[in-house]
Amino acid sequence: MKMIIMFFLLGVAFSSNAQDKKGIHLPMITRSIGVSYQQFDGINSRIAGLPQYKKLNDYAATLGLGWLHEEKRFISAGGLTVGSSMSGDRDKKSSSIRFISVSMDLGYDLLKSEKIMLYPLAGLGFQGYQAIFYKDNSAVNFNDVLISPEVQNNISSVKFNNAFLVYRLGFGFSVKSPKHPSSSIGIQGGYSGSFKDRNWRSNENQVLGNAPEDKISQFFLGLVFTCKPMFMR
Repeated sequence: MKMIIMFFLLGVAFSSNAQDKKGIHLPMITRSIGVSYQQFDGINSRIAGLPQYKKLNDYAATLGLGWLHEEKRFISAGGLTVGSSMSGDRDKKSSSIRFISVSMDLGYDLLKSEKIMLYPLAGLGFQGYQAIFYKDNSAVNFNDVLISPEVQNNISSVKFNNAFLVYRLGFGFSVKSPKHPSSSIGIQGGYSGSFKDRNWRSNENQVLGNAPEDKISQFFLGLVFTCKPMFMR
């Protein structure tokens, strides 16, 4: 994780240092909102045999913040993305999956146009996940919770962590506004896959015996808003 963040920051620094006197080579700021699809069959197969818990959802909403630098049609990009299934409810039997992702990509603009960009992307990233499972505790007596440490433990949510180094393949498309040439709107989508399966760990990141394995096989799509830094407008 530390190495991925370091590469991300170095990429921003190198892109910033590439500017000329007018600053036209500074990276653009990107903001995104989207959705991702990822199945966790390993942990869900264990949950299937426990009726007090609900399986994890496959879909998650995402928000992203990053940068994009283009020079001579070569593109470098990086970003931080957070995602959540937004399905957890502490008062009901439910589950939630949330994650944070750091990524760096390289690409090439296929169009010789100042207003439209169409580019394939390939890169690396790191994704950290937390799975949360809630039980329906509405039938638990209040006084039992007060006097019994065992009951107190039984009503608590259960959390597991996992983390993956991933490769990324995707595409991007953007169009500049005639009225606002310093900004553009577009889409980015693609696929992320982990290099190997990883076991789920405890919420304290401890190794657990007989823990289920999962891998990343994720599809993502997002609406991307790009603009120059405020001091360049």
